Amino acid sequence: MDNSFKFKLVILFSLSIITTASELIINIENRNKTSLNGKWNIIIDPFENGYYDYRYKPHENGYFKNIKPKKKSDRVEYDFDISPTLQVPGDWNTQNDKLLFYEGTIWYKKSFDYNKNQDKRVFIYFGAANSNAIVYLNGEKIGEHTGGFTPFNFEITQKLKEKGNFVIVKVDNKRHAEGVPTLNFDWWNYGGLTRKVMLVTVPETFIQDYMIQLAKGSQEKIEGWIKLNGKELDQEVAIKIPELDIQRSFKTNKEGFAKVSFKGNFELWTPQNPKLYSIVISSKTDEVTDKIGFRNIEVNGREISLNGKPVFLRGISIHEDAPLRSGRAFNKEDAKILLNWAKELNCNFVRLAHYPHNENMVRVADSMGIMVWAEIPVYWTIQWENKETFINAKNQLSALITRDKNRASVILWSMANETPLSKLRLDFIKKLVQFTRMKDPTRLITAALEIHYKDKNTVIIDDPLGKELDVLGCNEYIGWYDGPPDKCDNIKWETIYNKPLIISEFGGGALYGFHGDTLTMWSEEYQENIYKHQVSMLKRISFLRGTTPWILKDFMSPRRHLPGIQDYFNLKGLISNRGSKKKAFYIMQNFYQEKMRAEQ
Repeated sequence: MDNSFKFKLVILFSLSIITTASELIINIENRNKTSLNGKWNIIIDPFENGYYDYRYKPHENGYFKNIKPKKKSDRVEYDFDISPTLQVPGDWNTQNDKLLFYEGTIWYKKSFDYNKNQDKRVFIYFGAANSNAIVYLNGEKIGEHTGGFTPFNFEITQKLKEKGNFVIVKVDNKRHAEGVPTLNFDWWNYGGLTRKVMLVTVPETFIQDYMIQLAKGSQEKIEGWIKLNGKELDQEVAIKIPELDIQRSFKTNKEGFAKVSFKGNFELWTPQNPKLYSIVISSKTDEVTDKIGFRNIEVNGREISLNGKPVFLRGISIHEDAPLRSGRAFNKEDAKILLNWAKELNCNFVRLAHYPHNENMVRVADSMGIMVWAEIPVYWTIQWENKETFINAKNQLSALITRDKNRASVILWSMANETPLSKLRLDFIKKLVQFTRMKDPTRLITAALEIHYKDKNTVIIDDPLGKELDVLGCNEYIGWYDGPPDKCDNIKWETIYNKPLIISEFGGGALYGFHGDTLTMWSEEYQENIYKHQVSMLKRISFLRGTTPWILKDFMSPRRHLPGIQDYFNLKGLISNRGSKKKAFYIMQNFYQEKMRAEQ
């Protein structure tokens, strides 16, 4: 890592997911924390009366003040303490039938006490809030965040009291044309505090962030950095790996940044042996532990190589819908069920679509040996010309990389999904690619492109964006939106790029338990037949190095209206929303079994 790259990294630290917030603290699970999860009082506010006055200007005495009447003649037209409650973490749509389709503002309020320590700092951490959140503590605004799938935190040290604290969050899930995603997308717009809320206590000078990964192209050399936050930034930091008897010390500069580099005889992380080392990162004032795996991921021509060996990515796409209940997935149990289903399908890879999933998914993937494609919701047709839209997209990408850069399972950062060709779009995504390569030079970059036809029977991948990617992703629905299933039989695939391809979506819908012949729409047999023809076609693509069919399980979508069949579910899952496997599941399971045998 040369000095110029080190300088770029330091610059990146100044880029925060929220301009009004503290820089993101990573590895919350292994820090001193207090949960604010559980029941929160809520006020449903579709006209935003609690925020704006009747001239639609922000009100200085909005609901965030939590005002109480002082005498019987006082008129206060809200009261959190006698209002209904919702569980946090959780979406509001599936906790109350009246909120199923609700898009707008809901106010959340939680009261708590806190034993202050003079030598400690306190941050409030949100795993995610969809999609705009304004946070207040004891009636005072402490920050704002936009982006429904990324974590954020604010320092509250000086604003805490020993008794009677209250945090109020205005959460608004309205869609916006300039948003990321934009107005139109194919998943449920779950609103609320959808992931955990924690108080995190740290020393006055603490280890805020670090990257400890194998250098690109190496299986023995660690390159990375450690970043401190606080007043004592010029000090010694250390990395210890007890199992390997490794202990190395490094000196930070006046910005609290230390470049780290050392060698070791590492047992490499693989799907067959997902080795994780206990790592201790310490300074004079702080110590953090983590479990980190070491592996190398590269592209060599049309091959994807894991630790120097070619690998076929036997994958499946997954939405962040809970596996056995309605609503957002958010806990470790959800992650284990979803990823165990993927394992049962014979997967070594998952695509976490179409936005950053909760951190449990990548940490469980680390321990289970499942490689991950992670992406941001630059989806369909967003406002490519809008500078604020680009900043939003880059901020979400920055937070995703910051949170997950030490996870061995994450091998691909995806920039976009099914975006239409244009110069504005190309320039927008190219800037995201450049930013990603600067922020994390160790992983591969991809995007889910759309197919184009060279002639009636020839698909060609020639999207100009492909030049910027390490791995080509491509969504296709031959047999569903694009002709009948047997159209696959005559399709040839070409590309102008000497790069590996992942078919990142294919498939079709079926209602579990509905049966007919192979021509009966929505039947399991129709879906099964699509997969049979698709698998036959996939075997003929010489540069194919992975697949993530759409999708592991059925998921809620307001775009899916057919009564008695869809009922607001996208039915392309290989597993139903209640966990029952459809016939097509076994087609992919067998295909992947064949791939596994060929690799042995």
